[in-house]
Amino acid sequence: MANAITVGRLFLLFIVIWLIYVGNVQVIEACMLLIIVVFASDGLDGWVARKTGSTSTFGAVFDIAGDRVVENALWVIFADLKLIPVWIPLLVLTRGFVVDGLRSLSLADGMTPFGANNMMRSAFTQWLTAGRFMRAFYGWAKAAGFVFLTGLEAWRHHDATGTFIATLYGQTWYTVLGWFCVWAAVVLTVVRALPVLYDSTTLLREHDRRSRASSSL
Repeated sequence: MANAITVGRLFLLFIVIWLIYVGNVQVIEACMLLIIVVFASDGLDGWVARKTGSTSTFGAVFDIAGDRVVENALWVIFADLKLIPVWIPLLVLTRGFVVDGLRSLSLADGMTPFGANNMMRSAFTQWLTAGRFMRAFYGWAKAAGFVFLTGLEAWRHHDATGTFIATLYGQTWYTVLGWFCVWAAVVLTVVRALPVLYDSTTLLREHDRRSRASSSL
């Protein structure tokens, strides 16, 4: 059931992306709400897995893969729409490939992406990458940033004059808050990757030690 929710949110994501490109102002306004649904369902699949006792390593990895598809796809389309610079999705994609590659080593050793048995080696890196507060703050920053960018695309439409979106984006406080969420998400994307890079050095050294030991036999 939890994995089905992940598949469903990905299906909804691509519908939203299509609507952002082809829809009018009102349709894109609705997409702002649908993006909230996409991100809210991320927490739902984990909750369902815990309640039904169906948590698994595959489910955790599949959930992370779903998260990567959601955030990478949205960063790319907003760069394509010229709302953000192209280096942002390039940075996010690179970060994702590197971090997930390093995490694959920990999975080979029986560790999990999150939870008690993960690759983090200190309380601080554990809090920064897997702590509930940081995961929630990062998730909400991304969600709010993507909602803001979606509305910004609606505001740029020629038929936006006199609409709710024109009034909302005419408010300085809202645009400042929106761009804060966008840039907070970008910064946290990098900051939360640094502990993985640092703590993975211990794991890499252990793999090298075992490789040398096995080759000497």
